[in-house]
Amino acid sequence: MRGIYITANDKFIEQAIALLNSIRHYDPHTPITLIPYDENYEAIAGRLTHDYGVKLYGDLAFIERLSQQLYTIFGEGFFARPNQFRKQACWFGEYDEFLYIDTDIVVFERIIDNLDALAQYDFLCCDYQHRGGISNVFNPTVFETGTLAESDRAALFNCGWWAAKKNLFTEDALYRVFAECAAHPDYFDFSQKTSDQPIINYLILKSLPPERRFNLVNRPGGAPGSWAGSRQFERQGDRLFDPNCNNQPLQYLHWAGIRLAPGCPYWDIWQHYRYLNGDERPAEVAQLQPQTPSKFTRLKQHIKTFLRRS
Repeated sequence: MRGIYITANDKFIEQAIALLNSIRHYDPHTPITLIPYDENYEAIAGRLTHDYGVKLYGDLAFIERLSQQLYTIFGEGFFARPNQFRKQACWFGEYDEFLYIDTDIVVFERIIDNLDALAQYDFLCCDYQHRGGISNVFNPTVFETGTLAESDRAALFNCGWWAAKKNLFTEDALYRVFAECAAHPDYFDFSQKTSDQPIINYLILKSLPPERRFNLVNRPGGAPGSWAGSRQFERQGDRLFDPNCNNQPLQYLHWAGIRLAPGCPYWDIWQHYRYLNGDERPAEVAQLQPQTPSKFTRLKQHIKTFLRRS
């Protein structure tokens, strides 16, 4: 059984609606499960259940146990956003094969079909995070000590989109890896207040051999980008295309590290999917146009794009 997991609370209901509109536009039937980000989830659960058939994660007690164990292992104030780890409930949910997606994403295809690659692998990602180096994930120490192989630098991934098989880890194994990470904080880069991404990268790269994990951007013929900070994408209708990759259509767009608000990159695309269900656009939002970035901002984005694609 295949399905999609998301995590959100009432604060992020607008983002969740845009994501769900995009998923259901291309795929009316794949089951979707909400993992509550915190206790403030009743409004979003009601809306997503009514409009999109989203289910609430079945074992809320486990999610609470996972959170409490995380605090026990790392300490109350270790992570800036510890609730991001609730997505680890994916390993123990109802789907034999699953895709996890952050709510600051919209998709441009029947995204669940990417799980076909799980016939050959146990874990999938689909991004160019590794092109930007190890910042926001690891410190060089983890490679210098031989804890991770140097080749794993090219296997870093963004934790907003990943797919795997159920029960790849036991609950105890998950906690053992957390304890190993807590004993070696020098392995990780938390300087920009990332929380789950360094730890989940360590979990996968340390636990699974390279032949059991695959980044879909490394498929034959290459793959388009997916980060909203990449400015080269061109809109055709309700989709984006990547001229740097044979004009392939994007599979999804992720505003990782970018505040979704008027003036942000590809705001028009987000608006399109947010109101695709017929909700009335607020007049003041409909009239706002993306702001032209400054020369300095364009230069920074050009450098980031070059590093990710080179």
